[in-house]
Amino acid sequence: MTIFSYIAVNDSGATVNGNVDQADRASAINALTKQGLRPVSIAETKAKTAGTANKKLFARKKVKLVHLVMFTRQLSAMISAGVPLLRALTALSDHVADSPLLREILLGVIKNVEAGSTFGDALAKYPDNFDDIYVNMVRAGEAAGILDEILKRLATQQEKSMSMRKKIKGAMAYPMVLVAITVLAFFGLMIFIIPQIGKILKDLDGSDAKLPAITQVMLNISAFIISYWYIIVIVIGVCVYGFMRYIHTKKGRYKFHYVLLKTPLIKSIVMKVAVAHFARTFSALIEAGVAVLEALTVTSRAVGNSVYEEALVAAEIQVKNGKTLSSVIEANPLFPSIISQMLLVGEETGQTDKVLVKVADFFEEEVDTAISSISSIIEPLMIVVMGSMVGLIAISVMLPIASLSQNIK
Repeated sequence: MTIFSYIAVNDSGATVNGNVDQADRASAINALTKQGLRPVSIAETKAKTAGTANKKLFARKKVKLVHLVMFTRQLSAMISAGVPLLRALTALSDHVADSPLLREILLGVIKNVEAGSTFGDALAKYPDNFDDIYVNMVRAGEAAGILDEILKRLATQQEKSMSMRKKIKGAMAYPMVLVAITVLAFFGLMIFIIPQIGKILKDLDGSDAKLPAITQVMLNISAFIISYWYIIVIVIGVCVYGFMRYIHTKKGRYKFHYVLLKTPLIKSIVMKVAVAHFARTFSALIEAGVAVLEALTVTSRAVGNSVYEEALVAAEIQVKNGKTLSSVIEANPLFPSIISQMLLVGEETGQTDKVLVKVADFFEEEVDTAISSISSIIEPLMIVVMGSMVGLIAISVMLPIASLSQNIK
């Protein structure tokens, strides 16, 4: 859309200056007329879209999910109570002190709605904070006249998503702490303990003493870490940076997700999380009245896994060619058989949205169980690793001491 600068006269005869964001000059005049303004002068000011400007303004900034959920639920309650959309948005923009970014976005949305845009189109200009699912459901709600109900469903969906993220982060926190402690303990022993032990052994047995192979290996590793620690840090940093850059490319992201789906223990959680996202997102869009093909397109981008995204894009093509979604899903090994069976029931009864909500609930519970199982496995595994590391160091120390005691005898 193009930004037009205008001079207009309102009903009281006062001159008004401002900008309006519309597709063309005729649309700009129409939008101003709807606001009760009589255009005197309209000139195109910028050819770039408002969306591009918004991206630059809010680059790499996102509203916290908890604030977005609160905004969505409050807006739903106000519209349900009969408050006009613009008045509701204005009231909410005045009471979001906890999120200055959300307030700025709401002011931009209000301006666009006042200029004649629909609420869904105004939200679409802020893709970093209002994704395709949010925008498409709002548009469907506006078209069907059930915006309050749609917003309530959106808030519920966002809360479910936030809850799953918290559970995953909470369950993985303890294992990650154990891994960090193990790594720190290894470097601590190698830098501070092993050199001292090596010095003591050589003082007792002479500088030319022949140490056991395992002891010599530990001393060599320790000496290398102490001498070339900066090289190790640089190599690790470059590897991490390169890996992160690679998985943010389309090809790298796909390969990373593919490897996760082939990794024992992890693949079960990844599959269940992706299926739960698919079921809940697709059901919400269908319930909002979005067409099946459009719902598949949006869901494929929101499922959070490139392998599943590719599978859903392929499913969309087959559905467009006349196949049922249940038959397409059944032929894909990425989806458990329960998905195709429940989809078939939904297609036969016309209640696909309700059926998939139950599927989403089921798989979200399965994710909780799977994460708990992995956490219970990782904890003793890390203890075994730490114990083995300490045991290895103990052996490398005791062997030369035992050899020295034999020589003394």
